[in-house]
Amino acid sequence: MDSVADAMARLTALAASATVSTLSVAFRDAGYELALVGGPVRDAFLGRDLSDLDFTTNAHPDEILRVVAPISTTTWDIGRDFGTIGARVENNQVEITTYRSDLYDGETRKPVVAFGTRIEDDLLRRDFTVNAMALALPDCTLVDPSGGFDDLVAQQLRTPNSAAQSFRDDPLRMMRAARFVSQLGFVLVDEALTAMTDMAESIDMISAERIRDEFVKLLGSHDPVPGLRTLVVTGLMDIFLPELPTLIREHDEHGRHKDVYEHSLTVLTKSIALEKARNPGSPPDIIGRLAAILHDIGKPSTRAFDSDKVVTFYGHDAAGARLAKKRLAALRFDNETISRVCNLIRLHLRFFGYTEGLWTDSAVRRYVRDAGEELERLHILVRSDVTTRSERKLAQMDAAYSNLEERIVEIRGREELDAMRPDLDGDQIMRILDVLPGRVVGEARTFLMELRLDEGPLGEVEAEKRLRAWAAGRELS
Repeated sequence: MDSVADAMARLTALAASATVSTLSVAFRDAGYELALVGGPVRDAFLGRDLSDLDFTTNAHPDEILRVVAPISTTTWDIGRDFGTIGARVENNQVEITTYRSDLYDGETRKPVVAFGTRIEDDLLRRDFTVNAMALALPDCTLVDPSGGFDDLVAQQLRTPNSAAQSFRDDPLRMMRAARFVSQLGFVLVDEALTAMTDMAESIDMISAERIRDEFVKLLGSHDPVPGLRTLVVTGLMDIFLPELPTLIREHDEHGRHKDVYEHSLTVLTKSIALEKARNPGSPPDIIGRLAAILHDIGKPSTRAFDSDKVVTFYGHDAAGARLAKKRLAALRFDNETISRVCNLIRLHLRFFGYTEGLWTDSAVRRYVRDAGEELERLHILVRSDVTTRSERKLAQMDAAYSNLEERIVEIRGREELDAMRPDLDGDQIMRILDVLPGRVVGEARTFLMELRLDEGPLGEVEAEKRLRAWAAGRELS
């Protein structure tokens, strides 16, 4: 955490920036209060990058619009009913919200919106004390009615009022608590942890979309594992993603070290490290991270024992893909994300046959074909899935996968490996076989594609010869 002097210097500099100073002067001249609130103030003290600019004011929405209209290039009032007006000022997007003192009915998370008159009351209704600080403008005075600064120093998450009341008002705050555990590296105070445990089932009041969005933000953090552990230990994960805590009761194939739950968290951690190393500067890969944390969820349903009474999980890749599809759909993930995650789970064991005997070029082509656009993610997932404590085995597996990647590069260098298609297209097939569009053309394409995978590019002449031989004696009508 930055020193108070350093943080205030950063905030003062931010207050002097074009966007903030323009807004500050406009609201002051119009006779209204204005304060920078929440994340930017918190992050200034933590030495984190300052991004979103959120403001609060005693001006009501119509009054906010009148103030910002002359100084902005565009405004929007999609959050008007909740007192929020958006605007673009000096090329920056900002949101300005009227002081609020909401009331909740205890049955939904939607408040009865009530505008307030004091910034202190507005801050006390927020989720956590570290987010309940404001910088009053233009004089740059820190407003901290609930001791957020002290909690920043202690690196703890505490609610401004009682945790039970805060989470009763808005159960989504429990998801946010887990996210902040990971994003900020803070710990939840006992009161908040107890309230989350006691009230976990109330997360059912929240829409699947909102739960999904918070979960994605958590997965996108630098280290999601502490937040995931929080969701599991409080029982929240049992409500919206029960397949993960179920893994705690399962053990790996050898029954010697990490249980499947711990293994999955380790795979996630390793995959994030590889993701950052192989794609520096890229945004968090949520698809890859979902695949990492869910790749073994098929194990409980496939658990069995072989003749030596060693636990096995045969077919857990396919079972896991089916479970993931159902769960991600329930959380309202888009179809493309679901398809990509499930394909990674379905393929994550394919490589392990590589160490039993060198694959043919045909097998390598099929691996690339089946992975499709997920090949790089599959590389990361498979490498991360090796969590053995044996340095010798770890080195062997790493060398084997490096060899596979080298072979993919080598084959790609001499073939169009990433856009494999039959040597003849549909029009050529119809001309050669003298058939119309239909079943025969599809079967012929499948035959030619199998040849392409087995033998590589044949060329049109050889492909036509093979096609005619395949068609001889067949009923083509």
